[in-house]
Amino acid sequence: MTCINRRDLGLLVLRVGTGAVLAAHGSQKLLGWFGGGGIEGTAAAMEHMGFRPGRQSAVAAGLGEAGGGALLALGLATPAAGAAAAGAMAGAVSVHAPAGFFATAGGFEYPAFLGFTAAAIGVAGAGRYSLDHATGHVLDRPWTVALAFLASAAAAAVVVGRRAQGQAGGEDPGAETDASPEAGEPA
Repeated sequence: MTCINRRDLGLLVLRVGTGAVLAAHGSQKLLGWFGGGGIEGTAAAMEHMGFRPGRQSAVAAGLGEAGGGALLALGLATPAAGAAAAGAMAGAVSVHAPAGFFATAGGFEYPAFLGFTAAAIGVAGAGRYSLDHATGHVLDRPWTVALAFLASAAAAAVVVGRRAQGQAGGEDPGAETDASPEAGEPA
């Protein structure tokens, strides 16, 4: 008889909870579910926030959140899932950083927490109660952790750096669209 491992059970709860929040948030961007703007509304919001091109930024953020979140919840390709979600949250942190830390003032507390949690799961692994474990960890190898996080960090640095460069150059974030960002985009 196999005893239930509390560590693995805790990872399951953390993965499913974090993954579900991320997947729901990403589906707002991609599909317009749960009161989200869908691709068109999110693209306009991304342009307004200085992420260009807006449509590609909306798709990338939505896939990082929805796809990364779904994979985290399933415990499949956990390093890539955690890295993708953390990278998407880095973009959200860059938007909220000027308001300070706390979410009550519009700060980056919430996206930072989601990003760090997704990253921690990606590094720690999914645990025994996961598809990674069921498949013999074929998508969860030590080299995949390093590769996934290096790729995600590089992509996030380019995206956030390009946005900051555009803002420093005096680009009008709303010049290409009259749309204003939706509440909470992109967190």
